[in-house]
Amino acid sequence: MSTSQVVGQLVDIVERRIYPAEVSIVDGRIAKIEPQDSAPEQFLLPGFIDAHIHIESSMLVPTEFARAAVLHGTVATVSDPHEIGNVLGVAGVEYMLENAAQSPLKFNFGAPSCVPATTFETAGATITVEQVEQLLADPRIRYLSEMMNFPGILYGDADCLAKVAAAHKLDKPVDGHAPGLRGEEAAKYIAAGITTDHECFTRDEALDKLAAGCKIAIREGSAARNFDALVTLIGEHPHQTMLCSDDKHPDELLTGHINVLVQRAVSAGIDVFDALQAACLNPIEHYKLDVGQLRVGDPADFVEVDSLTEFNVTRTWIDGQLVAVNGKTTIPRTEPAIVNQFVATEVQPQQLAVDAQPGKLQAIEALDGQLITNRIEVAPKVIDQHIVSDVDHDILKLAVVNRYRSEPPAIGFIKNFGITRGALASSVAHDSHNVIAVGVSDDDLADAINAVMQAGGGLSAVCQADSVSLVQPLPVAGLMATGTCEEVGAAYQELDAAVKGWGSPLRAPYMTLSFMGLLVIPELKLSDLGLFDGGKFEFTDLVG
Repeated sequence: MSTSQVVGQLVDIVERRIYPAEVSIVDGRIAKIEPQDSAPEQFLLPGFIDAHIHIESSMLVPTEFARAAVLHGTVATVSDPHEIGNVLGVAGVEYMLENAAQSPLKFNFGAPSCVPATTFETAGATITVEQVEQLLADPRIRYLSEMMNFPGILYGDADCLAKVAAAHKLDKPVDGHAPGLRGEEAAKYIAAGITTDHECFTRDEALDKLAAGCKIAIREGSAARNFDALVTLIGEHPHQTMLCSDDKHPDELLTGHINVLVQRAVSAGIDVFDALQAACLNPIEHYKLDVGQLRVGDPADFVEVDSLTEFNVTRTWIDGQLVAVNGKTTIPRTEPAIVNQFVATEVQPQQLAVDAQPGKLQAIEALDGQLITNRIEVAPKVIDQHIVSDVDHDILKLAVVNRYRSEPPAIGFIKNFGITRGALASSVAHDSHNVIAVGVSDDDLADAINAVMQAGGGLSAVCQADSVSLVQPLPVAGLMATGTCEEVGAAYQELDAAVKGWGSPLRAPYMTLSFMGLLVIPELKLSDLGLFDGGKFEFTDLVG
């Protein structure tokens, strides 16, 4: 029998009080909580939970994500393995489950509901209704992951409805994904059995969904940043809101996680108990998680922070195990297995050429901090009978290349990447994870794509004029590295600095790039099969 005691100012979120106490831990559970006359000014509270995250977007395997996240008091996640599912299907989900099982952090995975996300792109796998049912029957799978095909729900698609029904049959919640959906349509979508949404980018949209009975996961990731627009909802609906990152790059995970969002909420005037309700308790209740709430009999999953204003984490416990102390983790590193599906195709610069034709160029306008884009019309720049990047007006060539078989590149144009030289490429390209790249010249664009191809997946930054050729390999499904958060974060920062040195004003250019192939988010995106109108849900002409 293992026993230990921890003394501090205990934060009882349910009773909304703080008092000095000694917490006794026996065999990983809380055996007693005894009030004390006094205790150090160190605050004990339930551990933080990321209510919606794709672990793959950290570019870390689960075991390495855990070693970084526990430093910031994260004890559990609600994780959608949708990204690796699009590459490897059910085998990818199994990989995440098996890798995560080697870590004490409580990963709670869902069954991907939309693999592939659409029929307008090439993914590496399909997860059928029958496979979703089999996954949901696995006790390790806690919920049905985000139902991105909200038109399918609204218009009665049989497969979509069958997946939702399978989750309901097993009393497992269904996550939503309906950016911009309002009013009667939002109510109809939620009435079909959708229980959460993390895609709200305006307060009014979130209020519509709350009124229909949906819980709102307020998102602040590396690219999509909706916290400031929605933070007041925590105080108004403390039992109906949660906090999530959705997608978190490794350099940002080094500096903070959900604890930072709690700090920001409190500094914005949200009552500390309401903020902690959203960050620590609501995900447990909603997803029926086996995570402690700092009560007698619970698993000993809790944290110690320096104050209830800054929320710097000094210690983290999971199942009574001390997993982080003053910025260092006690979780040992394990070398991850490598799985992938990647057909390397060399791209020649001439394959990226676009013949000139009359009409306006239909270009994507990327929006910093948002997943949505605008559709704009611009006059094409033509040289030698070809439409080329127009650096003076920040209209750059965008390319997507199939990574599952050899196919010609799809070409588009995009505004707001801002680089005046060079190119960047990535095999992290939601949702099908083909290779996506943006650049000034066809030579650099081809070199950046080929660098990713040769690595079997990764991120690259190439500029012939500067003699720069940087690559971060992502050998696990073309999505994740095998190194530590510190190693991957440092490599990513070097790439990020190079791209910003070429002029990009974007806060997270690689994360933004990864969403330019996300067809289920309006308005204009590019898949490996062509330019796609997300509003009409159909392909559209590049010039018209």
